[in-house]
Parts: sequence; C-alpha cells; structure tokens
Amino acid sequence: MSKKSNRSIIKSKKMPVERFWETKSLDEMSRPEWESLCDGCAKCCLHKFIDDESTTDEMDLMPTTHITESEQMSYSSIACHLLNDKSCQCSKYEQRTELVPDCVQLTQDNLDDVFFMPTSCTYRRLKEGRGMPSWHPLLHNGKKSAMHQAGMSVRGKIVKDNDVQLEDFEDYIVLWPLHDID
Repeated sequence: MSKKSNRSIIKSKKMPVERFWETKSLDEMSRPEWESLCDGCAKCCLHKFIDDESTTDEMDLMPTTHITESEQMSYSSIACHLLNDKSCQCSKYEQRTELVPDCVQLTQDNLDDVFFMPTSCTYRRLKEGRGMPSWHPLLHNGKKSAMHQAGMSVRGKIVKDNDVQLEDFEDYIVLWPLHDID
C-alpha cells in the first residue's frame, strides 16, 4: 500500500468522541475538558449594552458585573479589536485580560456570574441542562465549519471596535447573537 493511500485511510477514520459533557457536571471537568467546551463562536467578544434609563452619561460605557430585572441587554456587531474575524479566535489570547481589562475569563467558579453569555453558548447550554449544540466542533472532529455554516459564529458579521466611532455604537445593535438553532 502506498503512503498516500495509507494516509487517506487514516484520515477517513473518525475517532469516536468521548462525550464527557454527558457524564460529568461542569464542576467535575478537568481544565482541558472545560476549555474544549468553548465552541469558538466569539459571541462573547461582542460589545453588549445595557439599556437602563437611570444611567448617566459618565457611567454610560462603564463595565458592569450584573444586570437587574428592569434592565435589558443588547448585543452589537462590534467586536473586540483583538478578535481574528476569520478564525473567531483572540489574536492575543494569553494576554487578553491585560490588554483588555474588561475581558472575562470564563471559569467553573464564575459561570453563574457571567450573565452576558448568549443563549447559544455551550457553557450556558450545559449549565441550563440543554446539552451540546449539534454544530459544536467537538461533534465535528474539532472543526468549526458546521458552526460557521449554521451561522452560529461571528464570522462575516462584525466590525472591530477600533473601526467604529463611540457615538455610532448604538447603530450596530443586532439580534443575531441571540439566535440558537437547537
């Protein structure tokens, strides 16, 4: 058998995925398991706004750690300037919290406090008992193509925050980040 045909046989074999998310709680997962749950959609990198009539101009763009029942959060199509809009990955992942102090590192300890994750987020779905989405890369040999084809990522839908004037931010409010297909 030639090396070329041997490679194609190996390539065509799909390795079964250990479905640890079905047998372990989020708290029981190892760090690598936890990290692999991130679907890579990059919706968490979008700027979000909270509509609150009591907010003053000085506080208007300040970060927050909570949302009240009287407030409504809106997503925008404006993404962090560190986001690679083709791969939907942070270009400075290891330094992101230093370069962007408002960037939140999602962990098992703070998942309950991260209210801004979209309904399609795998961490949120598992926390709410809704299971892994059908388009998740773990279910597609680690490839993001099913996610992109399903329209669940930010690919092709964003502008960078350093390309938008602050006074124009509200012109970029969108509903698509809230879309969840299964």
